[in-house]
Amino acid sequence: METNMKTKALAIWKHFKAEPAFALLCNLGLMLVIYYLCRIAFFLVNKSYFSEMTFGHFLTLLQGGFKFDASAIAYTNMLYMLMQVLPFKFRLNAVYQTVAKWIFIITNSIAVIANCADMVYFPFVGRRTTSTVFSEFQHEDNLGKVFMHAAGDSWYVVLFAIIIIFAIYRLYYKPSETFSFKSKFVYYPLHTALLCLVAYGAFISARGGIVQPQRSRPITLNQANKYVNKSTETAIVLNTPFCIIRTAGKVEYANPKYFEDETAMAAIFSPIHHPQPTGEFKPLNVVVIIVESLCKEYSGFLNKDLDNGTYKGYTPFLDSLYAEGLTFEHSFANGRQSVDAMPSVLSSIPKFIESYVLSPYATNNISSIADVLKTKGYYSAFFHGAPNSSMGFSAYARSAGFDDYFGQDEYGDRDLDGTWAVWDEEFLQYYADKMGELPQPFVTSLFTATSHHPFKIPARYEGKFPKGTQDIHQTIGYLDYAISRFFKKMAQYDWFENTLFVITADHTNQATHEEYFTDANLYAVPILFYHPGSNLKGMEKMPVQQMDIMPSILSYMNYDKPYFAFGQDIFSTPAEDKFVANYNTGRYQYIKNEYFLQFDGQQTNAVYNYQSDVLLRNNLKGQVPEQEEMETRLKAVIQQYVVRMTENKLTL
Repeated sequence: METNMKTKALAIWKHFKAEPAFALLCNLGLMLVIYYLCRIAFFLVNKSYFSEMTFGHFLTLLQGGFKFDASAIAYTNMLYMLMQVLPFKFRLNAVYQTVAKWIFIITNSIAVIANCADMVYFPFVGRRTTSTVFSEFQHEDNLGKVFMHAAGDSWYVVLFAIIIIFAIYRLYYKPSETFSFKSKFVYYPLHTALLCLVAYGAFISARGGIVQPQRSRPITLNQANKYVNKSTETAIVLNTPFCIIRTAGKVEYANPKYFEDETAMAAIFSPIHHPQPTGEFKPLNVVVIIVESLCKEYSGFLNKDLDNGTYKGYTPFLDSLYAEGLTFEHSFANGRQSVDAMPSVLSSIPKFIESYVLSPYATNNISSIADVLKTKGYYSAFFHGAPNSSMGFSAYARSAGFDDYFGQDEYGDRDLDGTWAVWDEEFLQYYADKMGELPQPFVTSLFTATSHHPFKIPARYEGKFPKGTQDIHQTIGYLDYAISRFFKKMAQYDWFENTLFVITADHTNQATHEEYFTDANLYAVPILFYHPGSNLKGMEKMPVQQMDIMPSILSYMNYDKPYFAFGQDIFSTPAEDKFVANYNTGRYQYIKNEYFLQFDGQQTNAVYNYQSDVLLRNNLKGQVPEQEEMETRLKAVIQQYVVRMTENKLTL
């Protein structure tokens, strides 16, 4: 009797293992393991960005990642799950199951590729990729070359992806036979109940947990902050498919309503400037150069204490300009992507939540340094050596009020780097030549291109510039040389000394010193104001940001009319009132005086003395008297931003 029962039990177990529902559980479990392997690989590839990681904390991050992985797997496998639990017997067909298998393999291979791509892309943006990546690169026609270069440089990631995809193929569990109840009165109710059970499991997995009255919204990217010590660690908790899916078509610009009284909020912070000039307007020509990936770390002049004072950097010519102009000990970008730079530098608009140009509000009315100086009779032009549709720069320049745009279409199909654009040296010469033809006074801006992955330089310069320890270092040396040749040509114009030059970067890039891996210094870029032959010189200690460039230019020229800008005028704002604000993977960051504050939208998460505690190891939350005032000011900035974005109030 006992033997017969065991035999029946084994038979039932055998048939159960052959059921599509059992295969579904096995294959979804396989994907959970795969996602965790991708997460571990992500950390190992980018471990230099997480130098303070302990094993215990890493386990916490892995634990936090479970909900995000379950959600992504539920979203990406909905069709496959439905196919396996439909309460109809045709799903037992061998051809049907083969189709289901390949749907599973293809869908999840795409998810693996997305996760692996972020292993390489993370150092450039400091976060997981979201759905905005499709908008950012929708006009690029050279992505094939870019991907091929990236694949060659990161062959180990490609190999890892191939192994993982092959594992999905080999380990896929395919039902071979199915135990079928003869009575349809048993089969259909039972499998309908199974369908409902799987649907409910998929629903709660996609939402990130069982629906609770106190949490009616599905899991979001921001909830990764619950597990991290620093914002960059959210990239370990999250996965790329989840980030893309959860940001697709979403609008997250909700008024936080920190202040009910708008007048009280405006008294704390207002983006409306009412300048008080100290003299007559100075009709200087204005040249703003935004340099691709020019991390502050690459300058020897701005890092005199690095490597015990022996650090030389890779920008000898720019260092000579820094010595002749006005620079800053603590200067920061407002974003981590190229598309963040133009709004911040030229229109004084921060990157909060998402890049302005990729947001649903990208059609808002905006102003810019070009638009404002039109009131003084200025001509304006923007220059970028890539195809004119690249990065949406031409569209932004037009909306910002620039009179003309000069790109690769105007330059012609010559002197191309083979990947992105015209070589910087040739295009900077073109830029200088064109300014010799422009009506004065003018305001122009140029965005360089060569110091971008894959970090190539013209063959004729191989061996001329120090290779350093990162791929980008030699390219930065070439860029520095190209800028030196640009200034050599500019100095020949009789109006050279009547020109104000501003140089900054769009964002940071590959770093080597641990000081530049912190949440604060991931945004550290140089900012230079250079007026040849003037007294505009020195190095200030006040913190400055890209958003300060527009109001500071206007102040230096004694501009006398109201204008709109989220940044501050560095020439008239007291040093103790200067602030810097940016957004780092779910946390707002705010710098004032020597303190660096991180705020998740509801509460302060951390406060550091970023000048003395350069590695941000000592969290002073609750111990700094200035914390409350800093948080209040930041809330005013955030609410002004959200309200003005959503209500199209980014101009006077």
